[in-house]
Amino acid sequence: MSVYPSIFNDVIGPVMRGPSSSHCAASLRIARLCRDLMDENIRDILVEFDPNGSLATTHKSQGSDMGLFGGFLGWEAHDERLPESDKQIVTAGIHVRIDITDMGNPHPNLYRVTLSNPKETRRLTAISTGGGMIEVTAIDDVAVSMVGDYFETLIYCDNPDAVLSFLQASVDYDAIEVHKGAVCFIEVKAQSFLDPSILDWLQQMESVLFIKQLRPVLPVMARKNLQVPFITCNEMLEYNKGKNKALWELAVDYEMSRGNISAEAVFEKMRSIIRIMGDAIQTGLNGTTYHDRILGSQSPRFKQKMDAGLLPGDDVSNRIIMYVSAIMEVKSSMGVIVAAPTAGSCGALPGALFGMAHAKGLSEDVLVKAMLSAGLIGVFIAAHATFAAEVGGCMAETGSGGGMAAAALVEMSGGSLAQSLAAASIALQNSLGIICDPIGNRVEAPCLGRNTMAAANALSCANMALADYEHLVPLDEVIDTMKVVGDQIHHTLRCTNLGGLSVTPAAKKIEAMLESIPHQVYKSC
Repeated sequence: MSVYPSIFNDVIGPVMRGPSSSHCAASLRIARLCRDLMDENIRDILVEFDPNGSLATTHKSQGSDMGLFGGFLGWEAHDERLPESDKQIVTAGIHVRIDITDMGNPHPNLYRVTLSNPKETRRLTAISTGGGMIEVTAIDDVAVSMVGDYFETLIYCDNPDAVLSFLQASVDYDAIEVHKGAVCFIEVKAQSFLDPSILDWLQQMESVLFIKQLRPVLPVMARKNLQVPFITCNEMLEYNKGKNKALWELAVDYEMSRGNISAEAVFEKMRSIIRIMGDAIQTGLNGTTYHDRILGSQSPRFKQKMDAGLLPGDDVSNRIIMYVSAIMEVKSSMGVIVAAPTAGSCGALPGALFGMAHAKGLSEDVLVKAMLSAGLIGVFIAAHATFAAEVGGCMAETGSGGGMAAAALVEMSGGSLAQSLAAASIALQNSLGIICDPIGNRVEAPCLGRNTMAAANALSCANMALADYEHLVPLDEVIDTMKVVGDQIHHTLRCTNLGGLSVTPAAKKIEAMLESIPHQVYKSC
């Protein structure tokens, strides 16, 4: 494996607004790269989706359009203006057309974007791979592989040999590759853009036509000869022999190696994320409003009932339900949340961990350690399965969040590493095959219920593991099974709005009602 997940790239993040990280954050990152490809000068855009993919039926309602428009404008995924991006892109003088075009359905989350201005036309093809992660698969119809974790310099030329020789002798790079097709360009991946003096030399070379520079869109960059201490649970256990480290410490070791940062930097980066999650919970409990959603603000009502002693269950269980709901309501009202591991599953993991911490009076440091532990379980899932519901159903989103939370809850309770891994295994076993069938083509229901179920599953499995229940199937094998099961789920049950609860009469009535609300001003056909 040459690409290794980062806890902060692939698992706990991005910090964002919108209902779906696979749609909103991923599309924004794709559009940011498009903007760079055009030197920030865009006038006309054609976005194409395949009719058999997930985006043909969900791009508008689940936030792909919002993310694209924000990215074309150069915004961040948490920008407060995102809900108005459809209006802002018109104000910026950029014309966008969205077409549904048969492209052979190579991936359910495929974007083909053609951009033009009076000087040039460029095309970028990319996929959303889950949790806000992306891969650019072609530029100007020439195959590439970019995930947004390098400074990318593209040198378009008609004699690559001479240019390549100059670069290899003059430039400090992580990777360099010649791409040939309808056009020819040399791709340079590096830790920064080429020195201006090098750019001057290149531009003076007769064979160089023009140069494009694409900035990274991920918070943790890759680098040459990147290595990690382990990438499976079994490898982690082998690495830990004689060290006896806790799961959170192993997570720090992994991310130190992956991100080339200190242990303190890893810990404090997670602390900043924890605080954003805590703010989201409080925002939700204070009440949220938004015009384009199905479910209103429900967590304040839950809190009133809980405080009055009118709800059965203990403080931990009820706080978990309340916090999951609060976070999901912030997501659905375009507030700032952390995809953990996705926006559609942003409530389960933090809801479970904060619910436990607040009920038991645990410190912020305990929460940070727990979230790092959850992040490492997520690394194994990201590396060997998927977080994308369009690929693996809701099993990939809330199922993963529940498995990650189960391991972290064990650690928060003083359990052993072996018990944490057992809890994750049991929780993921319980989640196999869960479909993704949003009601009204919105990421709200049954998403809220499934986030709550995932958090409750996590608590139950944590307690089972702490009581030394047998998990039988090792975690690595359960994660491999997730991939197999996801591939077997029918495409109509993988966030396409074509099956399950999505096609019930009640859901279609809700969808029609929401679609009647005028809030988009671009042409879609």
